[in-house]
Amino acid sequence: MNKICEIKPCDTQRYEVIRKFLPEKIIDVHTHLWRKRDYPVQKKHDPRFVTWPSRVAEENPIEDLIETYKVLLPGKQVVPVMFPNLPSGNNLDAINSYVSDCSKKTGYPALIFSDPEWASEELEERIIQGNFIGAKSYMSMLPETIPPNNINIFDYFPKHQLEIHDKNGWIVMLHIPKEGRLKDPENLKNLCEIDRIYENIQVIVAHVGRAYCNHDAGNAFEILKKTKRIMFDISANTNENIFSMLIECVGPDRILFGSDMPITRMRMRRIEKDGIYVNLVPKGLYGDVSRDKHMAEIDGIEAENLTFFLYEEIDAFRKACERQKLKDDDIEKIFYKNALNMIEKAKKWRKYVDH
Repeated sequence: MNKICEIKPCDTQRYEVIRKFLPEKIIDVHTHLWRKRDYPVQKKHDPRFVTWPSRVAEENPIEDLIETYKVLLPGKQVVPVMFPNLPSGNNLDAINSYVSDCSKKTGYPALIFSDPEWASEELEERIIQGNFIGAKSYMSMLPETIPPNNINIFDYFPKHQLEIHDKNGWIVMLHIPKEGRLKDPENLKNLCEIDRIYENIQVIVAHVGRAYCNHDAGNAFEILKKTKRIMFDISANTNENIFSMLIECVGPDRILFGSDMPITRMRMRRIEKDGIYVNLVPKGLYGDVSRDKHMAEIDGIEAENLTFFLYEEIDAFRKACERQKLKDDDIEKIFYKNALNMIEKAKKWRKYVDH
């Protein structure tokens, strides 16, 4: 067995299908990088957010990320855009430093994990000094006393920070809040505001706005058709219908491939049950999942034939592309060229803007 994961016949068969679909060069815009030793104090679970991703890997150092691509995407040249995992305790500087060091050593682009409390000058200085090309943040940076439906995008990406990203043409990896996910009216209002006001910022809405189930979209795509610049990554999403609506809404020029490594190493198949997504996994492989509403176990032949989350994601997107009749050039944009253009813009602006 490989250190990363065992390759089974069902994996080989599924990869053969998606291998022909994928271009030779790939940029993965959504990867988490962290070392276990940078988390000496484990923060207690924040009940506002899911815990199942932590079952896949205790850490994901740069060596494991590179090896994962070799094992799961053999024959492809993959470049990751890296950022830290969620901070815990007072380790924000440590996890950002590790990703920065890895970026400088490998040349892979990286995003800082930003704190909404940072002033404009501090954010800008940290990004430049760390060789980052933008930022990722998360709702968990806010006090646990704030209910999830009271969280606003501008709470963890405050406008004074968005102005700095806009000034420099930097990338912002945005995980939208609220239980309504992509269809939430306030989220849609904020996205349209960002698109209208900040002309140089490069916003990526992660996971297609966390629209994992069909009903998570609502009328969002009708509203988002009016936007001009906001990008969307398909990471950790396996919903063919959502992908198809996204393609129809914004076209191939505003879609990006992201994996959400390392959680997409999970063996699973996603279904919708009682209005939420549920990951079906082999019995016993990821510990006791009985208390997690987003997890369920199966066994027997069905479990033996479960493949990787990454393959489920890519194959669902492949089917959506076929439905929308996308061409090879469109696929290359989504998996490589769109991200390359964003990275080059972020680096160019940082080099030439007057600080």
